[in-house]
Amino acid sequence: MNAGLNARELRNAERQQRWFLFGSGLPALLLVLLTFVLPIGWLFWLSLFDANGQLTIENYTRLLEPIYVLTFVQTFKISIVVTLICVLVGYPYAYFMIKGSRWLANLAMALLLVSLWTSLLVRTYAWLIILQRRGIANDLLMTLGLTDTPLALVHNLTGTVIGMVHIMLPFMILPLFAAMKSIDPIYNQAAATFGASPSRAFRDVFLPLSLPGLAAGATLVFVITLGFYVTPALLGGGKVQMISMRIESDVSMYANWGAASSLGVVLLIATLLMLFIVKKSVGLSRRSE
Repeated sequence: MNAGLNARELRNAERQQRWFLFGSGLPALLLVLLTFVLPIGWLFWLSLFDANGQLTIENYTRLLEPIYVLTFVQTFKISIVVTLICVLVGYPYAYFMIKGSRWLANLAMALLLVSLWTSLLVRTYAWLIILQRRGIANDLLMTLGLTDTPLALVHNLTGTVIGMVHIMLPFMILPLFAAMKSIDPIYNQAAATFGASPSRAFRDVFLPLSLPGLAAGATLVFVITLGFYVTPALLGGGKVQMISMRIESDVSMYANWGAASSLGVVLLIATLLMLFIVKKSVGLSRRSE
């Protein structure tokens, strides 16, 4: 009898706890619903109508036109290039912050945070000034005798990638730093005890343990870069077209909300697909370990 009462009391307590957790999380759920789910649903709904309010799939079929295909290709190409450069630059930077002397690591972190806290627009205009034909970069190159004439470093793909890499580097370095910081030095010491050289200990021990941070940083950089607008618009000079810029032109120039919404929906699906692939890849690598 007592056992039955205890079991009933436990079930009641569990039920009350579930209701309490649901009530506590309800404001957050409503906030997500109002600010995320409903706007996405509205975006998808708009993509199914043309400029005259007629139900159509034309907004999606037009994405197969060459101009839209090229925009998608260029957007993903820029995102991949920026992500790869951030990996190549960010990994040694984060490793230096872990292995370097204390004051140098603190200085590196301070420089990183100052860059992150500076306005995106300010950093973009700074690169516009640095990379222009009579900017600091070209003056330095000509002073060193590396070139006789100013190079075209801005209003093209080169300037766009440089500016985006600088802006996205903190989003690569910080997850890497967190992952590297959590790696116990005893693992490398154990590898050295068993005769592994420093390079082999890094390759076989440290690098695999830092891969989750690398995957998180690369995913973050790639996803954010897909939707970039300000930096490619200013540093690209209209010669570099990304999906976000195409969406803006469809709305501001043609007032075609359906076409812009379909681009947003496809970009969202591509982003979610990328996140799914990364999650599966990381999961498979962890299981293989």
